Amino acid sequence: MTPKKRATSKNKSAKNQTGGAAKAAKSAKSVKPAESKPVKAPEAPEALETPEVPQAGRGPAIPQARAPQDTPRVPAPRTEPASPPPSPAVSPAVSPAPAVSPALGADDRARLLLGTHHDPHAVLGAHAVPGGVAFRVFRPYAQAVTVAIGEVRAALHDDGDGFFSGLLPLTDVPVYRLLVTYDGTVHETEDPYRFLPTLGDLDLHLIGEGRHEELWKALGARVMTHQGVTGTRFSVWAPNARGVRVAGGFDFWDATGYPMRSLGSSGVWELFVPGVGEGELYKFEITRPDGSHTLRADPMARRTEVPPATSSVVEVSRHEWGDAEWMGRRGEQAVHEAPFSVYEVHLPSWRPGLTYRQLADQLTAYVRDLGFTHVELMPVAEHPFGGSWGYQVTGFYAPTARLGTPDDFKYLVDRLHQAGIGVLMDWVPAHFPRDDWALAEFDGRPLYEHHDPLRAAHPDWGTLEFDFGRREVRNFLVANAVYWCEEFHIDVLRVDAVASMLYLDYSREPGQWTPNERGGRENLDAVAFLQEMNATVYRRCPGVVTIAEESTAWDGVTRPTHHRGPSGFGGLGFGLKWNMGWMHDSLEYMSHDPVHRKYHHHEMTFSMVYAYSENYVLPLSHDEVVHGKRSLVSKMPGDWWQQRASLRAYLAFMWAHPGKQLLFMGQEFAQGAEWSEAHGPDWWLLDPSYGAAADHRGVRDLVRDLNTRYRATPALWQRDTDPSGFAWVMGDAADDNVLAFLRRDADGTPLLAVSHFSPAVRHDYRLGVPDDIPAWHETLNTDNAHYGGSDVTNPDVIKPEPQPWHGFPASVRLTLPPLATVWLRPA
Repeated sequence: MTPKKRATSKNKSAKNQTGGAAKAAKSAKSVKPAESKPVKAPEAPEALETPEVPQAGRGPAIPQARAPQDTPRVPAPRTEPASPPPSPAVSPAVSPAPAVSPALGADDRARLLLGTHHDPHAVLGAHAVPGGVAFRVFRPYAQAVTVAIGEVRAALHDDGDGFFSGLLPLTDVPVYRLLVTYDGTVHETEDPYRFLPTLGDLDLHLIGEGRHEELWKALGARVMTHQGVTGTRFSVWAPNARGVRVAGGFDFWDATGYPMRSLGSSGVWELFVPGVGEGELYKFEITRPDGSHTLRADPMARRTEVPPATSSVVEVSRHEWGDAEWMGRRGEQAVHEAPFSVYEVHLPSWRPGLTYRQLADQLTAYVRDLGFTHVELMPVAEHPFGGSWGYQVTGFYAPTARLGTPDDFKYLVDRLHQAGIGVLMDWVPAHFPRDDWALAEFDGRPLYEHHDPLRAAHPDWGTLEFDFGRREVRNFLVANAVYWCEEFHIDVLRVDAVASMLYLDYSREPGQWTPNERGGRENLDAVAFLQEMNATVYRRCPGVVTIAEESTAWDGVTRPTHHRGPSGFGGLGFGLKWNMGWMHDSLEYMSHDPVHRKYHHHEMTFSMVYAYSENYVLPLSHDEVVHGKRSLVSKMPGDWWQQRASLRAYLAFMWAHPGKQLLFMGQEFAQGAEWSEAHGPDWWLLDPSYGAAADHRGVRDLVRDLNTRYRATPALWQRDTDPSGFAWVMGDAADDNVLAFLRRDADGTPLLAVSHFSPAVRHDYRLGVPDDIPAWHETLNTDNAHYGGSDVTNPDVIKPEPQPWHGFPASVRLTLPPLATVWLRPA
């Protein structure tokens, strides 16, 4: 019988339950079970303890329940919450009809015991049959089972192996409960197999099409009230499974008695378990095609245990958002025309030991003080190995439990928003780890990963790549992007490792990859996925921005998806792209001794050749300060003073360069050591008792002032993607190690940025300027004594001279400090 037909039959029964209530009074005590024995009610039923009813949506707690590594010892299940059923419709006289045996057949018994039954609801529970209503219950380890219909008690026959059955002379299927005896103790509970499916045809249709944009509301564990009973709906996509059962604290990790039903061709399995609520641990026991079993965490779990424990947790959110003002205005100004400076953070190590709620106080205050517009969080989705920094995800829908609950993470985002700080989150849809309790061969065959081993195996990280060509997998990831933006109010998704997704030959040698249908090396499935993800996020989540961490020359990363480029592809649809070329070139230049920098001058100017081909972010990220690459200040040549001076000059050059800014934690105060996730930034460098603390505080003061002046100067961000907002004054002074350019805002008001990457002081250095500015003044100088510099400045107002220079009709003469960047604005 198909699920649709079963639902029709049960709906009819449910309708009849209320209509027959008036018939029950006279005949209730005359009910007899299918066997010829009289109905045996429990002795002194009035003496049975009434179980304590838990709060709505919550199951009784099990102390320290965990998913087993080996076969568990199964104690008696707990009492589930009781709710008085309506009076049953019991017929006073059953018309003579040939009765059928209520006991299960051998085939159904075997499949239930082996965990390979696709439709347990068709054989378990209560069903109208010739001669009455057959009750079948599967409760392993139970000593006895009694059906309770109002005040009526009917003991079921023990058929062995945990199966119990009985035939009651009823005209309709009643609402009933079960009295289950374990070790002499009677537990009153609902029967999970008397409930209709919790997923409707629309959900299943959208899942089948790969278009369910709120997939997290259809799959996973969700507390709900179903047919008047509170419990948890469990559902999981496992199309290759021969059977799926749910295990957890509520069944003492023995899934035998909780088989799920298959909902047709959707590949979805579902079971509503009454009485299970928030905080319960669970996993899915999947019977693979070869008959073996595997215990898996829920791919859609919205909460997990703290690693290294791996169970999923039933979650109910109670957070009340307070960021309505932020959410209402975040889309008013396009990100390309707004200030955007980002502080990148690895939450577990920023200040080790802090929870999400403690970070909400300390991180928010710190970022606000430094003036960053946004904070970027390295991946917060659950991951088993902390050393991956979150880039090998197993729980795509769950914030890591290391720092608190999902509501705690919402609280952190909320507090940042209330302080006027946007939140970026690193999102990793490129790959996932091979842990055998997670996504790898989830239902016994490649499911989330590509079926071709060469396409599935990521050559660099030992992980598995998603099968972007499978519509359900694309749906899993697209809905995940929407989930973080809608449920957690994330403002920006920074998509990791886009280059590894776009190319079939990424890190692969000839013979290790197969060309696409066009004969090329582009991963057409990944292209389609990224376009769909971006289009969906921008449509559903106004004001949200996506950023691609993409390191190649792929055409149109930030071009709209409906605009085709020279390559024939539509744009990928990202809002911004990391400018990896600028980062590599500029850091290479800065690493050279000043005397050699003239030979690498082009590394500082080449970025302007392609600066407007995409919408760029200039990233100085965590990747540049680990694995032997040294911290930013340690990349600089010379003594300690020269290193700090070069870093200050470089940061001010970066803040003035077209593009948005990103700086990794610890670099804002010139930390000398590489970052380590084990201990985080060296905060002790800022302690006043440390002799060189002033040196580090000076760099941090500069970063604060860079952000303050940046936000107050539209010329530095308003026309970031417009070539008319930039003009070289002098880009070829390689021998002098000088770079000078103008930035202009929408009204044409300029800012003159001059960077001098030589340790000499240059007096009366002439630079061309427009003749429509009567005077200039120095608004920032990285050599200021306050930042730890030598205090060579231009304190007076600078008036242009009518002498043409560098192609401009006028010129100014400046004193250029050593290893410094100077900003000048109209006086």
